[in-house]
Amino acid sequence: MLYDLFQVSLKAGEEILDVYAHDFDVEFKEDDSPLTQADQRAHQAIVAGLKGVGGEIPVLSEEGKEIDYQERKDWDQFWLVDPLDGTKEFIKKNGEFTVNIALIEGKYPALGVIYAPALDEFYFGSKEKGAFKLVDASKAVIANEEDLLEKSIRLPEVKQNDVTNVVASRSHMSPETEAFIEELEGKVEVVSSGSSLKFCLVAEGKADYYPRYAPTMEWDTGAGQAIVEAAGGKVTRHEDGERFYYNREDLLNGWFLVSKT
Repeated sequence: MLYDLFQVSLKAGEEILDVYAHDFDVEFKEDDSPLTQADQRAHQAIVAGLKGVGGEIPVLSEEGKEIDYQERKDWDQFWLVDPLDGTKEFIKKNGEFTVNIALIEGKYPALGVIYAPALDEFYFGSKEKGAFKLVDASKAVIANEEDLLEKSIRLPEVKQNDVTNVVASRSHMSPETEAFIEELEGKVEVVSSGSSLKFCLVAEGKADYYPRYAPTMEWDTGAGQAIVEAAGGKVTRHEDGERFYYNREDLLNGWFLVSKT
């Protein structure tokens, strides 16, 4: 299944980059904007691809979020998808936007993939296989899952040192995040990245913590959580320290903390 999701992600990435390659000036996500075009084209590519991977497994996507809770509340398994995560990064053209796909089983992510098309980096993880990163993903010769695993780097890659690295938003630092950093002992450095790549920094071992004390949606976090957990990390709710879960009636996430161990 990971190989199939790799192919689906590459296809979605192609659709996004086709739009991204052209000059555009957009401030908001309006109908027929380049951002909306990229979203929709990636969404269509992913949904079509997942039909060939998971058969009848339903899809909950940012571009298809109108599915009523009464319809989805009894789902045992579903795909959680953000076709294009990182609106600001896409508009700024800094390359730090991603395609996110997670398989949720029993309200928790069982596997997830994150592809950064402009960076051509593919992150993936499952509870059975562990977590991995493939660089130059679109150029790699990958014929099956065995190839994918063999040619990828197992995560975490970075070993522990005497500095605590914290991922913070590129756009702004909230007072709560500042307070979290101040409470840490020893030398602390702040690293930043866009979109779900923040999760990937923790999975790689390049960051120890990613405190998210601001709103996100379920499709923003499912794939990242799967990869972090596959790398031995945790994603916990701020209010009670419990494991983050999915398919809630309200798809708006509460605050959470991503930690390397």
